[in-house]
Amino acid sequence: MLGCFAIGIPAVAAGVPGSPSATKVIDGKQLPPPPDTTFGGKIERNVLDSTPYWPSRVVPAKGAPNVLLIMTDDAGYGVSSTFGGVIPTPAMDRIAKEGLRYTHFHSTAVCSPTRAALITGRNHHQVGAGAIPELSTGYPGYNAIMTKDKATIAKVMKENGYVTSWFGKNHNTPSLPISKIGPFDQWPIGLGFDYFYGFMGGDTSQWQPGNLYRNTTPIYPFDNNPDYNLVTAMADDAIDYIKTVDALNPDQPFFVYYAPGATHAPHHPTPEWIEKISKMHLFDDGWHKLRETIFANQKKLGVIPADAKLTPWPKDLIKTWDKLNDTEKKLFIKQADVFAAYVAYTDHEIGRVIQAVDDLGKLDNTMIIYITGDNGTSSEGGPTGTPNEVAAVQGVRLPVEAQMKYYDVWGSDKTYPHMSVGWTWAFGTPFSWTKMVSSHFGGTKQGTVISWPNVIKDKGGIRNQFHHVIDIMPTILEAAKINQPEMVDGIKQKPIQGVSMLYTFDQKNAEAPSTHKTQYFEMVGDHAIYHDGWMLSSKVMRPPWDNSGKNYGDPATWPWELYDLSKDWTQSNDVAAKYPEKVKELDALFWKEAEANQVLPMDSTTFTRSLLPRPSLSAGRTVFTYAGVATGTPSGNAPNVLASSYNIKAEVEIPEGGAEGMLATQGGRFAGYGFYLLKGKPVYTWNLFGLKRIKWEGSEVITPGKHTLEFDFKYDGLGADTLKYGSPSGLGRSGTGYLKVDGKVVATQKMEKTIPMLLQWDENFDVGADTGTPVDDRDYQTPFRFTGKLDKLTLTIDRPKLSKEDIKKLEDAMHSNPASE
Repeated sequence: MLGCFAIGIPAVAAGVPGSPSATKVIDGKQLPPPPDTTFGGKIERNVLDSTPYWPSRVVPAKGAPNVLLIMTDDAGYGVSSTFGGVIPTPAMDRIAKEGLRYTHFHSTAVCSPTRAALITGRNHHQVGAGAIPELSTGYPGYNAIMTKDKATIAKVMKENGYVTSWFGKNHNTPSLPISKIGPFDQWPIGLGFDYFYGFMGGDTSQWQPGNLYRNTTPIYPFDNNPDYNLVTAMADDAIDYIKTVDALNPDQPFFVYYAPGATHAPHHPTPEWIEKISKMHLFDDGWHKLRETIFANQKKLGVIPADAKLTPWPKDLIKTWDKLNDTEKKLFIKQADVFAAYVAYTDHEIGRVIQAVDDLGKLDNTMIIYITGDNGTSSEGGPTGTPNEVAAVQGVRLPVEAQMKYYDVWGSDKTYPHMSVGWTWAFGTPFSWTKMVSSHFGGTKQGTVISWPNVIKDKGGIRNQFHHVIDIMPTILEAAKINQPEMVDGIKQKPIQGVSMLYTFDQKNAEAPSTHKTQYFEMVGDHAIYHDGWMLSSKVMRPPWDNSGKNYGDPATWPWELYDLSKDWTQSNDVAAKYPEKVKELDALFWKEAEANQVLPMDSTTFTRSLLPRPSLSAGRTVFTYAGVATGTPSGNAPNVLASSYNIKAEVEIPEGGAEGMLATQGGRFAGYGFYLLKGKPVYTWNLFGLKRIKWEGSEVITPGKHTLEFDFKYDGLGADTLKYGSPSGLGRSGTGYLKVDGKVVATQKMEKTIPMLLQWDENFDVGADTGTPVDDRDYQTPFRFTGKLDKLTLTIDRPKLSKEDIKKLEDAMHSNPASE
């Protein structure tokens, strides 16, 4: 039971009743509170004989703290200097010295599920976040829909008198409402946040964030601003907002949720930070030496037990450093330098926000919660890293030699880069595995610090109690003396599942048993159950960097491993064979929790799910018509032409003197297509991850007058329906394109391979202009507005349909070998 639920805050009035400055603290059980119909004034026929009486406005309880909740992205336990890492994070160090370090704090192993759990206090499947929204499926635990019976921390605090804001990453809105027409109830402003400045989606370019919004309005502050970087821009915006709150209403406490896109790929620090970190030579000795250094630092700091064991290196999956050639070492060191620069740069900007709070004299009564990562460090770069994450997550791996041409621009806007999984594993020291693995702590353990100078007196203390992201909301509510509401907007609320951590703030409870006794874990089939110091973990069957769509069988059949965390803090010693009864007990507990929390059915597939049908503005449609310019349709609502035949027909009027510009495009520099006029001639370009660009080009300038420009593509594969039978064989196949002018074919070309699953996700579908980055920088620069008149553009999609023979072959393959492709 949460301490804040037992507080029983009564309604308390302050100030002169009926005056314009009258306030009250509500009990918060019903939000918004019932209307106060009390009128203590006097009403006569004449206003001069009457006495006004204003209703009291709601304010938080006296002494309620400001709250600055910080969560970075894709960073394991060994990343920050605060928890033994070699990358300097002085802002986090500052909070640790002024407060407490938590060594046993956990995420869900993937970003948006963790964030959903963080802001609701409920397990991720309970709020539809069993996977990221792009991989949502039509089951309650996986549909990406936060139901209104589970109000967010911001909604509760706002209705209790706080001013609330969100900066940075929002990966908790399903595809359907992400457009200019909403609805906006699952955008930040609909979830209780008064203000939002950030991007919608899993990641974005920090140089040109094409999915950036202020509240619900798309913005492009990077246009004509080559020095723009979102890491600095969001810090600037947060500082301005906090200063504005202080200037307008200095007594009103704020709740700021600060969630940078860093250090998720693309790794985009500024050149100055890359130079600064590179000169430190932190990674020259390789990833094994890095692990040893971090492990030793962690023991010195006391953030791992003195008898903790370093988990073994996975030699069967990742090369040892001494097996690499000089070119590989050079590239991989560069990758690590850029990642580390991204970490340090982000922490520096967080430090600026913290200092702004201090400069306003508000630090003593501000509770700062700083969580390093929403999951372990990401392995999506694969064994050799990548200059283009969009390619890597779809199984397209560049040889090291091919990557070297990006060496001097690694981290710039010419790359969408990620590092080798060797570094990923090392940054999870002392644990095994990485992001996406929920059964092992390399995927779930997050270095966390909390300070609140007015309350926490055990400065620099360490807390080893087991806790989870669902515990943050109840902790904040108890600190602010706010009850969990029973009703919000007329809807009865489901109980918060987390427990308050406030008891740990008292030094006398430094060694107290954890109040969080049981916690299940599940992510893309990988699963586990924690209970009273024991961890039952499924064996990792799929390396988390394998997004091929390969079928690894039914997760319910995956073998169990058992760890006694009281003796084995790093999950080094599987004792399942020694304690079969404990395995049986915890197995039953896992399935009980899975059923209670909407975990079923489990699904071990990853990015192939992106092609499955889900609610969107394009769902169920095959014909899309646009009149004139229509820009800014996010990827999740765009017409999806992948693994399909399609036709784009533009009816245009060319003025005297000719025209050029974009007709239709989706994606950008790192994957996508564009149909445009270039110097008056029609061009259709497919950008295959920046590795190759296939072009259809007309040889003649389009003359003034009305014309029909057309691109027709005939796909050769079976399409996305093969995924229903556990096979990705219908994806990424060949096809032939025909460029036409007024019905006449002017260029024909066959593509031997097509993009299988995803275009560049932080870019939009645009008609009449290009709002993001170009599909080919050599041809044009954005926004490349069409200078003629676009009367009508029609996109028609013809998705392949499986024949009875196709279905039988797929069914036979699925049933004959369920654990293979």
